[in-house]
Amino acid sequence: MAFDQQKDQQFKYIGTRPKRQDGIDKVTGQAKYGADTYQAGMLHGSIVRSPHAHARILKIDTSEAEALDGVKAIVTRADFATGLTGENWNILENIMADKRALYDGHALAAIAATSPLIARDAAKLVKVEYEPLPHVTDIVDAISGGAPIIRESSIEANVPEGYHKNICRRFECGKGDVEVGFGEADLIVERDFFTEATHQGYIEPHACLAHMTPDGKGELWCTTQGHYNVQRICAALLGIETSQLKVTASEIGGGFGAKTTVFIDPVACALSRKANRPVKMVMNRSEVLRATGPASSSWSTVKVGMKKDGTITAAQGTYRLQGGAFPSAPSESPAQVTFAPYDIEHAEMVGLSVLTNRPKQAAYRAPGAPMGVFASEQVLDEMAHELGIDPIDLRLKNAAKEGTKGVHGPTYKRIGLIETLEAAKAHPHYSIPLKENQGRGVACGFWFNFGGSTSVSMALSEDGSVALSIGTPDIGGSRASMALMAAEVLGIPYEDIRVTIADTASLGYNDNTHGSRVTYAVGLATIEACKSATQELCKRAAGEWGIDPEAVEWEDGYARPSGPNAGSFEPLSLKQLAAKMTQTGGPINGHFEASPQTAGPGFATHLVDVEVDPETGKSTVIRYTVVMDAGKAIHPDYVEGQMQGGAVQGIGWALNEEYVYGEDGRLQNTVFLDYRVPVASDLPMIDCVIIEVPNPGHPFGVRGVGETSIVPPLAAVANAVSAASGVRQTRLPMSPPRVLKSMKEGKVVG
Repeated sequence: MAFDQQKDQQFKYIGTRPKRQDGIDKVTGQAKYGADTYQAGMLHGSIVRSPHAHARILKIDTSEAEALDGVKAIVTRADFATGLTGENWNILENIMADKRALYDGHALAAIAATSPLIARDAAKLVKVEYEPLPHVTDIVDAISGGAPIIRESSIEANVPEGYHKNICRRFECGKGDVEVGFGEADLIVERDFFTEATHQGYIEPHACLAHMTPDGKGELWCTTQGHYNVQRICAALLGIETSQLKVTASEIGGGFGAKTTVFIDPVACALSRKANRPVKMVMNRSEVLRATGPASSSWSTVKVGMKKDGTITAAQGTYRLQGGAFPSAPSESPAQVTFAPYDIEHAEMVGLSVLTNRPKQAAYRAPGAPMGVFASEQVLDEMAHELGIDPIDLRLKNAAKEGTKGVHGPTYKRIGLIETLEAAKAHPHYSIPLKENQGRGVACGFWFNFGGSTSVSMALSEDGSVALSIGTPDIGGSRASMALMAAEVLGIPYEDIRVTIADTASLGYNDNTHGSRVTYAVGLATIEACKSATQELCKRAAGEWGIDPEAVEWEDGYARPSGPNAGSFEPLSLKQLAAKMTQTGGPINGHFEASPQTAGPGFATHLVDVEVDPETGKSTVIRYTVVMDAGKAIHPDYVEGQMQGGAVQGIGWALNEEYVYGEDGRLQNTVFLDYRVPVASDLPMIDCVIIEVPNPGHPFGVRGVGETSIVPPLAAVANAVSAASGVRQTRLPMSPPRVLKSMKEGKVVG
């Protein structure tokens, strides 16, 4: 079989919709999640957290807690490695405070006891003396005069003199000369836009079980998107060699980027080492919301110049993202992503990372991108109305295509943005008449997608079935996708392939399940590992026939003689060759290790219709359509699931989700009752249109889909609400009181 991607390539297994391999375990409750792991004699951990947004820690007295019957170990910052620098130092500073508590919920100490109740009771007995310090939680206030400086030591060298000390990192990209571009414009629009921090909303809280032994070795079971990353960080924070800690990833009950970050895992390891017993830790929902990383809040300033015919002449943007008390805000992302869908000659983008007294920001599906696109796509929408141009036509006129040099630098190879726009315009949704108080919004989005380091191992059994080992936790059906690609290469049924998520001691290093990389990068490695096995199978067949291995080809599950030998021998199936592999040379396995640097960018166009109640300001989403280029949908069900999931999370982000901090700097909505994510009754059916413009960098044309889908919704919903309310919406969430107020006081737009 030829594995060079062709537009008309036909597949036998890829593109079908078989049942997922882990489906039965999950619907019957047999699947093991983070909190499902137990060991004999294990202890339970609890964390002491700061009630202050910013305070100097004068003294921690654990004597009463230590005296409580059932308490076996207590750790503080002193129980972790010293001399850490860079990322590891920042991680340690977040998981266990040193001299200052930097946000409400910052961990100060941890206790291991014989029951969860005793551990929680002991935590209440820990006495901490604080000196409260000035705090700031709002991004605008944080870079205004008089704001307390959070961590001056975090400021990077690329921040120019004159910037506020709470701006710790600066990034710039672009091309051309924006002053020239604005000089060519007939219309210029400049606006400020604001988004609040939102949580990823995963159902399963962080959970782990650690068992460190007296010989310095250990094992850790945890819910994570990347157990190799957990291994590396925990080993560094404990001061042990990485290979001495074996980490196994559990099934994962949601992550969306947030479980690429480590919070309680090193703490459980430190407690276990001190107690010499296994220690289990499970966060409650309040801890998850107070002390794990949400997405950044943001303040974006966007300026666009345009000719009367809709040609964009210049684009300028400044994107300020707060990363909590740590230099972690993904401020580079909106600067690069915001105008990436368009062919613009003159562009200048700046990203600024801002410190506040909030928990360390964590990734949330295309981190940073939705906030920037919320601004840019609204400005384009406003300009389209002002010039009397159809919003999709305006985007088509400026759409990037193959050969376009993106505003962030790279020149695009083959991409499918135009195809998504054309499909959106042709969709029945776009022509449905709107009623009074209803509005329609459209927005485009882009995400880079990521390759990353990957290891895959394939083992052939004597009965012809295959065991495939990968090192990336399955958070979106990747077991099924890998099995489908392996089946395509090997030419055997999907059901004959079992995919296992290997632990860190069983397979070489793998990057996290993030960056929309798994189907692309792990799929690429799976294809190559299976190809190496088919090459060996062809060699074994050649030995059987007494011909040169180069005269044998693998096709549809059979070794077949080719060239002058074609038809001279009966083809041998994989099952036939596997049955006697121990007699013809030994086991047959396939391996592949790679680190592809690019994964083929992804583009999407979203359509949404919203109805706004003029008396209450409540916005109801009545129709939603996602059009996205997947390159090639390996398992269309899971591609559609990613498309719908991104839209749903975007709807919640746009309409009602936000972190609410009081004047005391403490989080006010610490449970799902008060932090409200969308439920089924809030949502319409979400229609999906999969576009397949093959990625030339992948044998089967795959592009990542997990993150592109969350980039357009904020802007698309905002454009719809703006149209329905008659007022441009520049701040999220668009809650009923905020929309109602804007309708009474705001500027009416087209």
